[in-house]
Amino acid sequence: MGRQRQLASPTPDEADPAQDRRFVTALARGLALLRCFGPTDRWLAHQELARRSGLPQATVSRLTFTLTSLGYLRHRAGTGEYALSPAVLSLGFSVLSNFEVGRLARPFMETLAEHTQAAISLGVRHGTSMVYVAHCRSTARLILGLDVGTRLPFAETAMGRAMWCASTPGMRALIARRLQAEDPTRWPEREAGLRRAEADHAAQGYVVSASEWEQDIAAIGVGLDLGDGREPLSLTVGGPAARLKGALLHEDFAPALVRTGRQIVAAIQAGGWED
Repeated sequence: MGRQRQLASPTPDEADPAQDRRFVTALARGLALLRCFGPTDRWLAHQELARRSGLPQATVSRLTFTLTSLGYLRHRAGTGEYALSPAVLSLGFSVLSNFEVGRLARPFMETLAEHTQAAISLGVRHGTSMVYVAHCRSTARLILGLDVGTRLPFAETAMGRAMWCASTPGMRALIARRLQAEDPTRWPEREAGLRRAEADHAAQGYVVSASEWEQDIAAIGVGLDLGDGREPLSLTVGGPAARLKGALLHEDFAPALVRTGRQIVAAIQAGGWED
């Protein structure tokens, strides 16, 4: 992939919604500010929020004042830092409590977790990230310490690559444009990884990410196409790269993952899941 591809012109259903006159930019920026907080972040300074969001500091000031006034952020006046408040957590729990797919998938995920002694995760796409919506850990001592709500990069992870391979060409084009706009310098490398994932998926029915996201982590993934027009889900097996490799990964865990993915799709379709 030495030369960057020219992306095709979008069809109407692939167009960037930010260009639509109904799009509320101020709301989008406020939500982007909340997404600046990662799983390990407690307090973030004003300058760090501006850096992560890419927004002007004056805009960040207005947004943090509004979000603090509404109770979604806490402000520590002594240091000028901000933290997410429990009001944000309540929104997440409200979604998860009504997210029926997690309940339907969990028995199959638990069985796979015990078989592989690894971490089993179910995720959905949000922008150019993947978000865990269900997660099962085995009883193994060395296990991936992530949980529901964790955001993962799209192009470097098995979860994102699996979703990419299960997506329609139009959705791939939209995601590609967003990834390219997000970081033009890294896009050629990311595109190459996604193309390798396509080849892996075509050859073996699953995708791999070995030490590409985090040095010590490996994962395999499959996309779950529900067959009703909704975006695919992603199911992954992840854990220490030192263990998830070779015949154990490709001849044992991978077939079990593919089989579990089919079982989950069948359970969701039989259960009549509506989001």
